[in-house]
Amino acid sequence: MTTEGEGTSPKAANARRAVVGRLSWGLADQAASSMGNFVVGIYVARSLGVTAFGVFSLAWVTYGVVLNVSRGLATDPLMVRFSGVSDAAWRGAVARSSGAALGVGAALGAGSLVVGLALGGRAGPAFACLGVVLPGLLLQDAWRFAFFAAGAGRKAFVNDLVWGVALVPALVVAAHVGSVAAFVLAWGGSAAVAAVCGCFQSGVRPRLTGAREWLRAHRDLGYRYLVENVSNSGAGQLRAYGLGAIVGISAVGVVRGAELLLGPFTAVLMGLSLVTVAEAARVLRRAPQRLGKFCLLLGGGQAVAALLWGGALLLVPDRGGEFVLGGVWSAASDLVVPVTLGVAGAGLGTGAAAGLRALGAARRSLRSQLIASACYVIGGLGGAAAAGTAGSAWGVAAATVCGSAAWWLQLRSALRERPKNPIPEVRTS
Repeated sequence: MTTEGEGTSPKAANARRAVVGRLSWGLADQAASSMGNFVVGIYVARSLGVTAFGVFSLAWVTYGVVLNVSRGLATDPLMVRFSGVSDAAWRGAVARSSGAALGVGAALGAGSLVVGLALGGRAGPAFACLGVVLPGLLLQDAWRFAFFAAGAGRKAFVNDLVWGVALVPALVVAAHVGSVAAFVLAWGGSAAVAAVCGCFQSGVRPRLTGAREWLRAHRDLGYRYLVENVSNSGAGQLRAYGLGAIVGISAVGVVRGAELLLGPFTAVLMGLSLVTVAEAARVLRRAPQRLGKFCLLLGGGQAVAALLWGGALLLVPDRGGEFVLGGVWSAASDLVVPVTLGVAGAGLGTGAAAGLRALGAARRSLRSQLIASACYVIGGLGGAAAAGTAGSAWGVAAATVCGSAAWWLQLRSALRERPKNPIPEVRTS
């Protein structure tokens, strides 16, 4: 039997150190990834102005939707069912899941290319170029999740470092060309370099022929996670498109600029999200009674950290902000408070989301996300109609807090039901 004294045993201490190590690599990896994204955003904002930055932001949120399609179908089931399994089971699963991610990138990339060519104007070339680079972007993201499922966060960090190194010369060329499309190609093309590197790091090749088998085997989770993820990123896309239609494309650039100011903290948030589901799944298998506390510490810690970072941003002088964002700074700085509150609310909700994913409670997870996404769209667009860009930011902040409450209510219900449900099984196929 387990006794209370075992909490301080060498075995328990080693387990805690292992968790801290995996979380640390998650943060380091996301720092490397987000730094590249941050630099691209800064380059566009400073080089091309607020309107071009708005066009780039529309392509960015579209990429976010496609990325979440890939994660829902390919890597989210991988994280839930193949975290900490045998090497043979992991390799077989990764070959099929990465094949699914690559297939999603090819299919939706072709669609984006056609839409971009037909659209023309300011946004058309950006969407056409996004279609070209989507397969590489999604495959690179799939490797990151695969490495974290195996507890090999160091490999994910190295892969993102490769992306960052490849991005430097690509950005130099893009800056010389001076167009949004060039920056999209630079960002996505360098990701393709890292995607190829991931094949060598893992020793696994994506199996496009295994994509259908993967989708069929994990459809009980995959399709619910697909709807959940797309409703999340789709809400952001609807808000961006709606804000552009109601206020103007420059308003999209202003909001994106304010979000960039939260970039370093958002890197922490996203870095933890790479490993929290896997860690929550491990907690569930080893000490299920601790899952609720784990999720509360996770979400609460992220919310407090977001508030501290936002408070620090309020102390940044205008000269420093203009150095970073150029002409975007003046309008973006006015949105720091509502954007910070929105990120804090999202951070609080991620703790509950990790718990629901670990429990395999896909139905409750989907319900929570649909509620949160509906609040986000209503708050963002309703606020824009009532008070322009600032109104949209405050509407999103209120919506995010409400969405977080929905996540926690669903997790509480799922924890109460847990004895009736089996712990999510580890599959070998």
